[in-house]
Amino acid sequence: MDLGLSEEQEMLKTSARDFLQRECPKKLVKQLDESDEGYSPELWRKMAQLGWLGLLFPEGYGGSGGSFADLVVLLEEMGYNILPGPFFSTVVLGGSPILAAGNEEQKKELLPNIANGEAILTLALLEPSVRYDAAAVKATAEARNGEYVINGTKLFVPDANVADFLLVVARTRETANPEGGITVFLVDAKSPGLGTTLLKTLARDKQCEVVFEDVIVPKENILGELDRGWPIVRDILQKATVAKCAEMVGGAQAALDMAVAYAKERVQFNRPIGSFQAIQHYCANMVSDVDGSRFVTYKAAWKVSEGLPATMDVAVAKAWTSGAYGRVTLLAHQIFGAIGFTMDHDLHLYYRRAKASEMMFGDGAYHRAIVARELGL
Repeated sequence: MDLGLSEEQEMLKTSARDFLQRECPKKLVKQLDESDEGYSPELWRKMAQLGWLGLLFPEGYGGSGGSFADLVVLLEEMGYNILPGPFFSTVVLGGSPILAAGNEEQKKELLPNIANGEAILTLALLEPSVRYDAAAVKATAEARNGEYVINGTKLFVPDANVADFLLVVARTRETANPEGGITVFLVDAKSPGLGTTLLKTLARDKQCEVVFEDVIVPKENILGELDRGWPIVRDILQKATVAKCAEMVGGAQAALDMAVAYAKERVQFNRPIGSFQAIQHYCANMVSDVDGSRFVTYKAAWKVSEGLPATMDVAVAKAWTSGAYGRVTLLAHQIFGAIGFTMDHDLHLYYRRAKASEMMFGDGAYHRAIVARELGL
């Protein structure tokens, strides 16, 4: 197991950071945070031209044939720059499961459109219980006249306000095992009976409530097999968890870099504050959290990319990184002092993302319970 970056990945990392710092400055990030859409169509087109939207897809579907590990490298840089927009939703939550579970017709129809920036996708999974287990899926899809009719409410659906298609997880049959009887549907976001409401969130990311009232979906829009959709969801959640960890690693690294630079230039009592032991220990603790998070994240990403069992590694990565990102941004606030708490400063962007990311795909307690289960406890 080699967790070092290849030459191609180093080039991707460098070019991504240069591009994002040039094309997505913090002024634009703040503007997009306050907008209803939450992304820049112009920036979206440029990312498509760079091949980022099709990074995971084979060349035959308009992509560049990259690996999941390559995507993690890119996501770390997006987290470093806290890129707003539906990249995560479209590529990780939408494109990846279509590539893994879609039939040939679905792949040919959707993957090239994702790669060229013409289609935005997302996943509609969570419901009012806000649980990531199969028993929490209460939305129903009833078979009628060769079609399916979906009813129910989904919460915290990322970027549904700008999505063209939603991957909707619904119950098609009641079974003794809650993981049975679940099906994933590809649903046109403009379908009659589908209503989307943008929610106000701490991170100002675009989370939505989506209500389905007799939404008709052709049976051809089933992703994978009828009643056997939970393995697809499980695979999505595993990859999404690691991908979110990569974003958090990037954000924590950015907060660390900002704090260290400030500690070197801020002078008090005729000396840089970085010369004081308290500040030095803050920075040392931040380095430990960032490097530790990167290691467990890249280890999990390597296993997922290689198709190896990764349940324990993914849970360890999320349990640790969720807490580490918050700790790093909190210490950065301590180093910056009052200026770091103003809206004019960039640090609050990272702190708010850290709090939101902590809860996504399960918080630390949720994943520590998975680790304990994997240990046989």
